[in-house]
Amino acid sequence: MAAHSGLAKAIGMSPENIKALRNGTPIADAKLQALRHFTQQMVKARGWVEDSEIEAFLTAGYSKQQVLEVILGIAIKVMHNYTNHIAKTPLDEQFQPNIWSSKESL
Repeated sequence: MAAHSGLAKAIGMSPENIKALRNGTPIADAKLQALRHFTQQMVKARGWVEDSEIEAFLTAGYSKQQVLEVILGIAIKVMHNYTNHIAKTPLDEQFQPNIWSSKESL
């Protein structure tokens, strides 16, 4: 989570949105919240989301191509995390300030 928070800051994501993502609270921006919800549903359902989930994502302003981009993002994230877990990759020094604990918030 630390690296992702650092990268989110680097691309200009607001501190409020980063905090909401880290803490599992709703994102004020409805379109970003729709992206988060759809991604979470894809992961929970292992890709077997209901048509209504896809329609809600599209209605929020995303495209069918972006449905595939979510799938690609999930696939990359799984490969990255599994590899780092097995390799016990240490956190880069530049991301140390963003270390996260579920008991704290930004």
